[in-house]
Amino acid sequence: MDRVISVVGHAAIDLLFDVENIAIHNESQPIIDYHEYYGGGAANIAIGIARLGGNCQLISAVGGDFAASGYEAELENHGVDLSLLYRFKSEKSTRAFVFTDREHHQSTYFDWGASKHLQELEPPAVDFVHLATSDSTYNAGIAKKAGFVSFDPGQDLVTYSKENLESILENTNMLFTNKHEIQRVCDMTGKCFEDILAMIETVIVTYDAEGSIIHNGGEAISIPVVTVKALDPTGAGDAYRAGFLLAYIRNYPIEICGKIGSTVASFAVQSIGCQTDLPTWDVMKARYEQNFGKFPESI
Repeated sequence: MDRVISVVGHAAIDLLFDVENIAIHNESQPIIDYHEYYGGGAANIAIGIARLGGNCQLISAVGGDFAASGYEAELENHGVDLSLLYRFKSEKSTRAFVFTDREHHQSTYFDWGASKHLQELEPPAVDFVHLATSDSTYNAGIAKKAGFVSFDPGQDLVTYSKENLESILENTNMLFTNKHEIQRVCDMTGKCFEDILAMIETVIVTYDAEGSIIHNGGEAISIPVVTVKALDPTGAGDAYRAGFLLAYIRNYPIEICGKIGSTVASFAVQSIGCQTDLPTWDVMKARYEQNFGKFPESI
């Protein structure tokens, strides 16, 4: 059986809006359409791993409306371990309001809801943890206790103190960022990119349609995107991480991990909603082979 991947962060209700343009100050823009889906970075990754057949645990704070929303049953139906879910009955569950324009630019507003209580809690000791967008104090605490730490600060970087960010990075084995976030990490810590590479064994930077680059052991490995007809970019990064992390704990070479991540991400973008069309392992393998050749069976 696979090692358990514990994923820390939000389980959110996503309200996804299609708009003509992202509104600027003192301006309104028409909404073309909107949809409500299950989301939140940590839950997206947990369900992605579970769909692929991995062993996954979600560590998150949820409100009294979580069970009634159907989200709890959805996670359980996918086999996600919810034994470390924190429940705050008097709070609302986390919600994200995501506005996407015709050019796939996004603007996001986030209601933390019950997640704001994470900073008050004592994190557990876990074996292999992925820190998704979450409270920085909680993430810093669990990073000190975990055997292996994968870290994705995401858009929550703006909420991190320099102290918490540096504490997490000191305990991080694998860092996921996009091209904007890695610059922000450097700016907040006063370190250059080479300093980050010297600190952390594996650094993965995503570049939207240009794919991703894995920095590992002095190498920079380019991973292309798997091209599909994209309907919604929301959740692509989470799907990439789900595929990458499961491949990693199954001991696939780092380049194969990236290609598996890219393949899983291609399913997320071809449907509206972060979890709508995530693949099983066999379905992922078929698309992998269409794009990268024979899937490596020996690990």
